[in-house]
Amino acid sequence: MPGVSQLKVHLNGQLVDADDARISVFDVGFLHGGSTFTTMLAHKGVVFRLGRHLERLLETVDLLGIRTSATDASLTAAIGDVIRANGVAEARLRVTLSPGMSTGGEPTVLVTAEPLPEYPSQWYTEGIMVVVSSFKQNVGDPTFGYKTGCYFPRVLARQEAQRKGAEEAIWFTADKRLAEACFCNVFLVAGGAVRTPPRDTPVLPGVVRQATIELCETLEIDCDAESPLTVHDMLSAQEMFLTSSTMGIRPVVHIEQHAVGEGVPGPVTQRLMDAYWALLDEECTG
Repeated sequence: MPGVSQLKVHLNGQLVDADDARISVFDVGFLHGGSTFTTMLAHKGVVFRLGRHLERLLETVDLLGIRTSATDASLTAAIGDVIRANGVAEARLRVTLSPGMSTGGEPTVLVTAEPLPEYPSQWYTEGIMVVVSSFKQNVGDPTFGYKTGCYFPRVLARQEAQRKGAEEAIWFTADKRLAEACFCNVFLVAGGAVRTPPRDTPVLPGVVRQATIELCETLEIDCDAESPLTVHDMLSAQEMFLTSSTMGIRPVVHIEQHAVGEGVPGPVTQRLMDAYWALLDEECTG
């Protein structure tokens, strides 16, 4: 696998060496975080649910009024090009769209692909610890519920979690509703039923979040994605897990010093993890 400096990236319609990729110092995404992005998983050389990722990305472009030349077709072609150019079958991909300079000119369209990190196996076999973030999500803030370049608070919250020996930080809203993790959606299991905060909390409509909701239906597991959740719901849950595009489904066994259920990955979480890996193999066929 190539190192980062040897990777090819797709920048404004051209494949270039990562070390040679350049954007303007006046790019709005660089100066103000005025950009949107999506992060995707390629498995066996095929991006999992590429259509949904691009649909969400371009919905965000419209909702936030980000000027771009990107289309579904052009991004699909660029993603294929960058996967082939880097020879990565198991990969982490990212598409970033910025309007470019505020004075006009060419918008920035960047597609990257890099080998998928080797995540620790114990995340999935033993579970992870999370903490409650000191940051809060606010209804009406356009940086919540969408993937924008304004992710620095999430980076700070993740750093806060790591200082405490945790893998992630859980966010609540200002009015004390459970929201999401820094870079993941959150699910609870209570009485055998799965629950996840509703979209209007606000939370990101994660692609693996939606896949998990669909898997619950397939496995005949009750799933509630419409009812708000509280800290009491979280602390009384028998199981808890996080979902994300690159890391899949990860069981949560500790919330700081509080053990979730028996302090080990639970049976509902395990069923969904197994079903998700099978779904990846099924859908990601070349």
